[in-house]
Amino acid sequence: MKEIKEKAEYCLNCKNKPCSIKGCPMQTKIPEFITEVKNENFKKAYDILQENNICSYICSIVCPQEEQCEGSCIRGIKSNPTSIGELEKFVNEWAIENNYESKLTKLESNGKRIAIIGSGPAGLECASQLLQNGYEVDIYEKDEIPGGILVYGIPDFRLSKNIVNKVIKTLEDLGANFITNKELGKDISLKELSDKYDAVFLGIGAAKSSTYNLSENELKNVYKSDVFLRAYSEKTFLKDLGTVVVIGGGNVAMDSARVAVRMGAKKVKILYRRDREHMPAREIELEEAIEDGVEFKELTRVISANEIDGNIKTVNCIKTVIMQGKAIDEPGAEEFEEEANTIVFAIGLKPDKTLIESQGIELDDWGYIRIDEDGKTNISNVYAGGDNTESKSTVCRALAAGRKAAKGIMKNLA
Repeated sequence: MKEIKEKAEYCLNCKNKPCSIKGCPMQTKIPEFITEVKNENFKKAYDILQENNICSYICSIVCPQEEQCEGSCIRGIKSNPTSIGELEKFVNEWAIENNYESKLTKLESNGKRIAIIGSGPAGLECASQLLQNGYEVDIYEKDEIPGGILVYGIPDFRLSKNIVNKVIKTLEDLGANFITNKELGKDISLKELSDKYDAVFLGIGAAKSSTYNLSENELKNVYKSDVFLRAYSEKTFLKDLGTVVVIGGGNVAMDSARVAVRMGAKKVKILYRRDREHMPAREIELEEAIEDGVEFKELTRVISANEIDGNIKTVNCIKTVIMQGKAIDEPGAEEFEEEANTIVFAIGLKPDKTLIESQGIELDDWGYIRIDEDGKTNISNVYAGGDNTESKSTVCRALAAGRKAAKGIMKNLA
């Protein structure tokens, strides 16, 4: 407790609040909640966090605070920033340990019905805002368990499913109706829902993993990161992994590597074409992967795979260098081999262009859903937000996108 108080006292309580206004996509009232921690009024601190963001606990765990709130902290200019993420996590854990819950207020029903497709962060926050403002909300989810990426894409050793379940329960208490095992394009259509509801929010995220060809022949044991992580999440562990090579350098690559360790891989290596300084993964995620026994080989590009009857034996690689921020093959470098039996691609996710366009939604030049300042698509009562509308989205940015769309819906239905 003494250490927490000291970390709270370190906050300058800036009037301009760059940590909130500039750094946090959800514009969390950071100095305000930290002030309550200073005063040991943890109930009030928790109320402040919950009233702004029912996924506050999740954000305290998975958000890249060093880039967002802490990255904008005035203290960080000449010294270390305030430990905002740690303080937020402390308040949420205090509430659980002390069985304290905030009671969210809810306006009377206005009779308007909204359909939300996808129960990931964007969908959950959109639902939260609408429910609290008197709208009836049905949330359609293609999987059996709601939560989207929070359940199937972030391993439980990083984010406990109990934390996600608590958010789902909060929304159910507000009146949310979760309709599971309903997939867009198969079980439901956008036209069907837009005709039935006053508005529809599309929050299906980026569902297509990026890959590239490693051989002219068909290879066994080549996985996309989302499939690999889902196998772990559903406890359908993949067998005979042998030596696993994860291609990529983001947080998903770290998660995939750590999952491979837990699924019994003989050895796990992350091969990444950039160096550590230019790696998108959070430093803490890399360090935890290394602690789990994962080998990290930077400045290494995987070119192709060598196989016998489809079974991978090695991958051909080449060393790279960073030139003007870009990774290029090292001039004069010779190819070399790395042992590998299983490959996991963790080099990014993209929206499912075919699915989205089949529903009549327009995409921009980069393949993301085109939306206006209210989150509205080209279809008058259909909105979108999250990974399907922008690249390199974080959980917190997806939450903010869901909130923006909810405000757009309420404005246009007023």
